[in-house]
Formats: sequence, C-alpha cells, structure tokens
Amino acid sequence: MKLLLRIAIAIAAGICAGFVFPDWLARIFATFNSIFSSFLGFVIPLLIVGFVAPAIADIGKRAGRMLLATVAIAYAMTFGAGMLSYFTSELTFPTLIGSTTLSADSTTGTAPEAFFTLAMPPLMSVTSSLVLAFVLGFGCAVLGDTKATLKKVINDFRGIIQLVIAKVIVPLLPVYIFGIFMSMTIEGAVGPVLVTFIKIIAVIFLLHIGALVLQYFIASLFSGYNPFRSLWTMLPAYATALGTQSSAATIPVTLERTMKMGVSRDVAGFVIPLCATIHMSGSTLKIVACAVAIMIVRGMPFDAMMFAGFIAMLAITIIAAPGVPGGAIMASLGLLSGMLGFSEADNALMIALYIAMDSFGTACNITGDGAIAQIVDRIFRKDHTVIAPRLQ
Repeated sequence: MKLLLRIAIAIAAGICAGFVFPDWLARIFATFNSIFSSFLGFVIPLLIVGFVAPAIADIGKRAGRMLLATVAIAYAMTFGAGMLSYFTSELTFPTLIGSTTLSADSTTGTAPEAFFTLAMPPLMSVTSSLVLAFVLGFGCAVLGDTKATLKKVINDFRGIIQLVIAKVIVPLLPVYIFGIFMSMTIEGAVGPVLVTFIKIIAVIFLLHIGALVLQYFIASLFSGYNPFRSLWTMLPAYATALGTQSSAATIPVTLERTMKMGVSRDVAGFVIPLCATIHMSGSTLKIVACAVAIMIVRGMPFDAMMFAGFIAMLAITIIAAPGVPGGAIMASLGLLSGMLGFSEADNALMIALYIAMDSFGTACNITGDGAIAQIVDRIFRKDHTVIAPRLQ
C-alpha cells in the first residue's frame, strides 16, 4: 500500500509539474527517465532468468503426477483468464473509451528531451533469456541435489535480482512515473490517459469477479461442490490478500479455507503453496486488459492471435514473480515491448495501472488456488467422499 500511495503521489505531482516546470528542469527528469529506462531494459532478461530458472528447478525436483497435473491446471487457468480478459476488453473497451486517443497527431506539445542518454544494451533478448531459464531450470531438476552447485548459483542469482528490484527499481519507480506524467502533461496527453485509467479499472475489477466465478464453476464440474458456497468459504482469504497484497503471506489463510471447503489436508498442503508461485490468473488478467486499453488509445493494431501468443508466454514468464513488489509487471515488460510493440511511455503506464490494482490481482490469484485444489483433490484423492455441499 505504501508503494501504491507513492505512485499516486508521483502521478499527481507529475501532472502539476508539467504545467509549471521550466524546460531545463523538465529535461533533468527526462534525462533520469532515459537512463532508468535503459537500466530496466538491461535488467529484464536477467530478471526472467532469475525468476524462471529457480522456479522450474524447484518444481522439477518434486516431479510426479500430482505436480504435473497441478502445473497444467494452473497454466490452463492462467491462460484462460488472459483470453477471457482479452475478449472482454476487445468487446467493451472501444465503446467505453470512445474517441479517446493518444496518437502523435492528438498531442498539443512536445515532450522534453534528455540532456544525454546512456546506452545499456541487454545481454540477450527476452526469448533467449526464457530459453536459458528453461535450460538451467530443467538441468538443475535433472541433476537433483547430488550436484547442487548450479542450483545454489541460480538461487543466489534470484536473490540478487530480487535485491535489485526491491532496493533500486521499486524505490525509483515513483520518480520514473513522475517523469512520465510530467512529459505527458507537457505534451497535452495526460487527459486521455486519466480518462482511460478511471474507465478500465472498474471493468478489470468486474473481470476478476467473473474469472473467479468461472473458475469455481469449472471446479464444481469435477468436485460437485457448490461454486458459490465455495467462494463464500474462500472470502477470508480474498480479504486477507487485499490487505497484504502478498500471495505468500496469505498462504496460511488460503490453506485453512481450502480445507474448510472439503479438500483433503495432503492435497491442500501441496497445491496451495505451489500455486502461490505458479498460478497467476489475476495478474495476467490485469496485464492483458491494461495492454488492450493502451493499444486502443494509442491506435496500435492487435488481434486475438497476437494476444494468444503473448498470454502463452506471459503465463510462463511471470511464474515466481509474486515474491517481489510489482514483480509480475516487471517480468512482463520485455514481452510487452517485444511482442506488442510497447514504448517506454507505454510500459510506464502499464506499471502505474498494474500497481494501482495490485491487491485485486493478488486476491484473484490466491482465491483461484482453491478451485485448482478442488480439481486436483478430485483426481488424486483416494477417498472421494465429498465433504462440502454438493450442487443440487
């Protein structure tokens, strides 16, 4: 919540500064943004390797049928939530946003130029970083604990990346957001952005609720549990996630409420901690909806196949990101630029939008974990006696 408050203050201050800052002062912040953006571009491939490789290694050493089923279901639900978000956004946003545009022709001013730039080319592309992460992750999983040197290296590397995000990127994000909104105000583009913000946040919140209802309805086809009673049972976990904005911190509550639904202790104890890392329906839903909105406002072309590929990659890229504030959106910046053609300003808007709704995404992620646990429990539980109320 402190980060959200700082971002909100940065947006308001950036808008005010855009009206009063002289050119030389605006160019100082433009220079900072240029350097910070280059640094982000350099870090993103390292971030993907640092997050994805250890996550795959951790999953791989626990390999088994239940693990594979849980991972497959979590991925399917994450991908499904992303596609639901895309089609809903495509259907509603053009009418909702209306004639709001943010193209070069619609701006009334010129953005301040940086005094100088500092090139920091990334060591590899996003695709290369994903391939490297898979190679390292699966390699560690195959080698196991008997040759754990590489596993320790990638775990230490993950710690370094988490430290860079927590101690460098996150503290400087408000300054970066400040500079972006200052520049947009000088350009005369901040009005359409704020109008878009307000309109799509309500839609995304309703999308979260709809995705959860759909997930529990699908789970009820396997378990026979009443989906609405199940959601009511999981409400304390949802509320806890809203307050903590942390999947990990909510695990004890999620675990207790999942067993309250009737899921066996062994299955719940396996599925809930695992899905806190790999199930990212709410985060994917937010990223996709915000991306569609920005592309509509920018007048950028898109279609279902483009977003299907983007969501398929996104569902892999953001695993293990919940341990870091804003980790999911940071991990997705490379895909946004590489697959959707987002600019530096577009990525900054994505960060601001994502953090503004961070608690909703976390709550959707962890509440949906209970639906996955119901399905896995029905498949693998030896005693299939249903404890929770069945559908009538």
